[in-house]
Parts: sequence; C-alpha cells; structure tokens
Amino acid sequence: MAALGTVIEPELHRDIVSLKMVRDVSITPDGVAHFTVVLTTPACPLKDVIYQRAKDAVTQVSGIQNVDIKWDSNVPTDGRIFGRLEMPIRSIIAITSGKGGVGKSTVSVNLAVALAQSGASVGLMDADILGPNIPKMIGLGFDEPRITPEKKLIPFEAFGLKVMSMGFLADPNTPVIWRGPMLHGAIRQFFSDVAWGNLDYMIVDLPPGTGDAQLSLAQSVPLTGAVIVTQPQSVAVDDARRGLLMFEKLNVPILGVAENMSGELFGEGGGEALAKDRGVPFLGSVPLMANVRIGGDSGHPVVADAPDSPAGLAFHALAKAIAARVSVSLLAQKQTIPLTVIK
Repeated sequence: MAALGTVIEPELHRDIVSLKMVRDVSITPDGVAHFTVVLTTPACPLKDVIYQRAKDAVTQVSGIQNVDIKWDSNVPTDGRIFGRLEMPIRSIIAITSGKGGVGKSTVSVNLAVALAQSGASVGLMDADILGPNIPKMIGLGFDEPRITPEKKLIPFEAFGLKVMSMGFLADPNTPVIWRGPMLHGAIRQFFSDVAWGNLDYMIVDLPPGTGDAQLSLAQSVPLTGAVIVTQPQSVAVDDARRGLLMFEKLNVPILGVAENMSGELFGEGGGEALAKDRGVPFLGSVPLMANVRIGGDSGHPVVADAPDSPAGLAFHALAKAIAARVSVSLLAQKQTIPLTVIK
C-alpha cells in the first residue's frame, strides 16, 4: 500500500491511496500483487497512465514480480443535487451555446451514448421544448410514455440511455407555442415528474440563446457544469462567448469548450481560441463528416454505428475529457457526498 501511495492521479494531482481509489490489496506467494483501482469515471481518459504508474511503483517493491489490477469506478456526486432535489443523480451537465445550428443536439446525443458505452448510467434530457430533436436522433418518435404507480413518467430508453423529450409528448405536426413561465414549468417537471432512477450523468441539451430555458435550468437545479459548443467560425464563436459569459454570471462552472464541425468548410481553431481567451479547458474538436449527419437523420448516432471513424473517436475523446473535468470540478469544490446517502 505504501508503494501505491506514491502513484499520482494525473488529473486530480493527488495520490490514489489518499483519494481512496485502491482496495482489495493482496500478494500471492508467487510475487503477484493483486488490487483494484476505483476510477472517478468509467470513461477515464488516463486509465493507461494510472496502470503504468501503479505497475512501476509496485514492482519496485522487493519480492513483487508482477501486478494484477482490476478496475472499478465510483463517479463523484454533486451533493447539491441530492440536497436540493433528493434525486439519485450524481451530476448534471448542460450542453449549451449562444448560437443555433452548431450541433448541440448532435454533441449531446453522441456524448451521452459514449458515456453509456463506457459503463456509466446516463440520462439525456431534451430541454429544447419548442424544437425537440433528440427522439429522431436516437431512433424514437412520438409516443405515449408509461407511468409509474407514483404517477411519474418512465423515460424512454435507447442506446443504453434514459431519455425524456417534449418530442415524446407533443404531436410532431403541432407547434409548441409557449411563453417563458410554461417553459420553466416544463423543464422543472422533466426533473421532478420523471422516474430517472440512479444516474452517473444527466446530459441536458439546451436550445440556442441565452433566454428562458437557460435561466430556468440554472435556477431550477444545481448544475455541475456547462459545456460550450461552437463551430470554428467567428460568428459562432461570438455567440458562444455570450453563452459562456451567461453561465459564468449564473455561477455555473464551465467544464470547457467543444468545437464541432471542425475542418476545411468552417475552419478550425475558433473553439480553442475561445477557451484560451476565457481561461477554461478546451475539450476537443469533432470533424465535419457526413456520417455524423447521416447518423442523426437515421437515428443511429455515429459513436454507436461507426465508433472507430474519425468523428466517432472524437466524440469518445470528448466524452472522456468531459467526464474527467466533472470529476476534477466536483472533487475540487468538495461537493461530494457518500454514495450510501443516495437511496
């Protein structure tokens, strides 16, 4: 155990023993050290680094010839969520931008699916009440949701996600024409009146702009953080900056900036420049590729249908970066509570 106390978690910059990431340590007579490392997210981007550091540290101990490392995960919990909502949701992540058409829903869907593929329990809430697109993008359509005995809506399921959207509740041929107070009520009900169950991550896909939906979400629930999505070109970056500034004013942690549709057509580097300008992490870029659009239109997200494609790999890298930022943010804020509190 002393040797493992020298292993530093690369994102959290503390040793894995003090972080309580090590358990079930044993040594067999043939000199093999067995132990389990409990990661702060199943989507840990630095798992291989931790493995190599742990192996190097332990095999320096006299008599140890090799290591057998098992892996588990325990996503940190934003204690404010349970304290305020009494819901077993560990973190709530807003996907937002001041600009429409930058691909927030595409990012939300593929991010959520990638996190679910890593082994996390994930909910996806479509907070674009007036223009819900999530059902189509995951291959679901207008349907009557089932109800629990407690009169809560049962979320739909696809690609390992639990999903709720106005697109399941409203006739797709009838526009939803609501003012601010009704939007606020709908967003609150998507939390309070849906049987989400235990979730590691709740991904909330917000509509464009800096208006009622964004304010309602920030005022209704404790947001673990916001991801700012932008295209590379300056007009998109300008609006994304306004969205970022809004969440900063609302005291919502900015997890970082993600650049979507990067490449020759729209350019590249705008998202990274915005992140540098505001002093927040740049989470990565997703290339502009036809299979991303095809996946959204067909209801088969690219991370599910083509995970090894450039776009699929980019979304998986983005998911790992966001999961890491959530862990760092929560542990830094000391907003965590023991898992046993969540029933």
